[in-house]
Amino acid sequence: MRRAEVSRESRETKISLTLNLDGAGKTDIRTGIGFFDHMLDAMCRFGLFDLTLRCEGDLRVDGHHTVEDVGIVLGRALREALGDRAGIRRAGSAWLPMDEALAFCALDISGRPYLAFDAAFAAPMVGAYDTQLTEEFFRALAGNAGLTLHLRLAAGKNDHHKIEALFKAFGLAMRDAAALDPRIQGVLSTKGMLDA
Repeated sequence: MRRAEVSRESRETKISLTLNLDGAGKTDIRTGIGFFDHMLDAMCRFGLFDLTLRCEGDLRVDGHHTVEDVGIVLGRALREALGDRAGIRRAGSAWLPMDEALAFCALDISGRPYLAFDAAFAAPMVGAYDTQLTEEFFRALAGNAGLTLHLRLAAGKNDHHKIEALFKAFGLAMRDAAALDPRIQGVLSTKGMLDA
């Protein structure tokens, strides 16, 4: 089982999570931000990752620390669960439509963190979730997991749909990239290694 348990505590957040890459998309998520919980659940269901997550954050300030720090911890868990990355497909991509919204995700489990994010939102908030934090979450996730990550919105009007399409597209692309392929011997790299 490719699993990881990661905790992190600061003056702003207290987070603990368990991640299973070889799961069935089962989740138990409580961050204090309902819409964010919904997005993480959608991401895991499409990625077929099991995730148990608890976060106590300084929501009296705003949601920034909660969302960003969850990205940090989830990124670390992904890195740990992937281990030496031997035998994985390494790269994945997905288009995901949600009603009028259309999102694209391409990623490489390269060990070289990079985020290219091309998405704009009309509203500042969806429920208690700050739409600007979508980019912050994926930046923290990519940086700590060691992903080269491209996310793009090709269409959309409703911000709920647009954000959900991005999270689901990431889940699909990550599921493909993290999949084990018995034909791949060792690490899939012409260098014979992945940069750390």
